[in-house]
Amino acid sequence: MFLGVDGGGTKTALCVVTEEGLVAARIEAPSCYYLGKREGLALTARVLRDGVAEVCERAGITPAEVAHGFFGLPAYGEVSADLPALDAAARAALGHDRVDCGNDMVAGWAGSLGALDGINVVSGTGSICYGERAGERVRVGGWGELFGDEGSGHWIGMRGLQAFSQMSDGRLDAGPLLELMRERLGLAADLDLVAVTLLRWRRDRRRVAALSTLVAEAADRGDEQARTILEEAAAELVSLVDTARRRLGFTESEPVPVSSSGGVFSAPVVKDTFVRLLARASVDWEFREPLYPPVVGAALYAARLSGAPLTPAALARLREQLAATGSDAPTATGGVRRRGSAGVAS
Repeated sequence: MFLGVDGGGTKTALCVVTEEGLVAARIEAPSCYYLGKREGLALTARVLRDGVAEVCERAGITPAEVAHGFFGLPAYGEVSADLPALDAAARAALGHDRVDCGNDMVAGWAGSLGALDGINVVSGTGSICYGERAGERVRVGGWGELFGDEGSGHWIGMRGLQAFSQMSDGRLDAGPLLELMRERLGLAADLDLVAVTLLRWRRDRRRVAALSTLVAEAADRGDEQARTILEEAAAELVSLVDTARRRLGFTESEPVPVSSSGGVFSAPVVKDTFVRLLARASVDWEFREPLYPPVVGAALYAARLSGAPLTPAALARLREQLAATGSDAPTATGGVRRRGSAGVAS
């Protein structure tokens, strides 16, 4: 039995996967994100302890029977002084040392690529890229909204706000984005946007990131500025992926499995531009749709770290089960290799 944990800002997902490729139990617990919270690290320890106990009970096992666990935790690695406490919380939750911890981006990568070598880029509220090759591990991006998170929902939202202000005062030609912002934010006057973002929202990164959907809608309505913002976001995400490729040592002639995840990729302009830019490169990119949800990816990574990765037959059985139970995970089993100008997404 392998335990996977995918922590996040809104919830913590946990699952137990068997060696035969079946999800024995899967639950959602409260968020284990501790930064800025009153409980601090104690919150993470409590959520992990209670979540592991519940998911193991539902699977009909004790935590001691878990062969290996992987905990993908938000902010892991971003505050070095907290690493010992986070590792200890995971060990305490299981009651043994057959466990590894990492950033939650690792769970996303493992789910997207089945815990096999390659690169995954995530673009949601923030953005980050992670890849592995022959034991090497690389993280690119994920520096936060103040001076990073290029190509993310927050990055797009900020540029949408900039475009709105410049359309409003005449520095840019007015497009559909102008009226969309006025309507959706209930602005009596354009300058009220300052009060909305600074006073009412208090610069809430999630609310700013949510504006990326307005930028995408404006692009669909023919707003050229909005479309440019989305295309530039895709280019930033490709830059993250290509940097990870170089740092991992992939050569230009070596196939590089790459996947994407996160809400920003639901915008067709972003997804299509991302794939098109990969296709134009001289690198042998092999673009793949995500195979499993991150929490299942965490369990697969636990199996890999234990030295007993699931067999191809078990992985196929796992995909079949997820498809049959209506999982939120895509069940694509192959990739489309894109190189040069062939197969360019429109």
